[in-house]
Amino acid sequence: MAASIGGLILSVEQAFPGLFPLIAAQRRRQTGSTVGSSGFPSGVETMKIYTKTGDHGDTGLFGGPRVRKDHARIEAFGTVDELNSQLGLIRTLPDAAVFDSDLRRIQCELFDLGAELATPGTRDERITLAHVDTLERLIDHHEAALEPLACFILPTGTPLAAAIHVARTVCRRAERRVVTLAAQLDTTIPANAIEYLNRLGDLLFVLARSANHQAGVADDPWVHP
Repeated sequence: MAASIGGLILSVEQAFPGLFPLIAAQRRRQTGSTVGSSGFPSGVETMKIYTKTGDHGDTGLFGGPRVRKDHARIEAFGTVDELNSQLGLIRTLPDAAVFDSDLRRIQCELFDLGAELATPGTRDERITLAHVDTLERLIDHHEAALEPLACFILPTGTPLAAAIHVARTVCRRAERRVVTLAAQLDTTIPANAIEYLNRLGDLLFVLARSANHQAGVADDPWVHP
């Protein structure tokens, strides 16, 4: 059992480094072991970031087999991780503080979604319809302060708005990758993954408009050349 757990850490750590201390904490609860000076259970060897186990183009899934690194499941949770990083970048930008608490919570939710996607056959639904409802309420809240759209707009404006638009396009790609994964035979995906990513993409579009609105920058309408 210890060897298999170690294999999981080495595999998933490559995509979700923050899972490593969580797994260690779970192992402490299961074994009742104490914590050493390194922050890990006594008697458990601390793993290095580089493992060399993926040098031939394959990696391990959470509790599952080793697969190619361009496998649809890797593409799905890898793109969710990319989206999470984009949101982290947005949080560092000037004027982003007004969205910070919501973006931080969404980052945590994306971490959960990525972990679900990395676990074939999981029944642990961490992203629920309540999370989807929260995104919808945020959309309605921010959209209420905006002028109704009368045309297509360009993804531009303030640096904050433009960065949110980039995150929106990454979110749409993550949604497409999950749809691709869901279409494979004998494949399960988290029950609310597609709905969650769909609403998140909508929210990011509204937040980009809101960022421009709060800065006094008008929407830039698309004009056919």
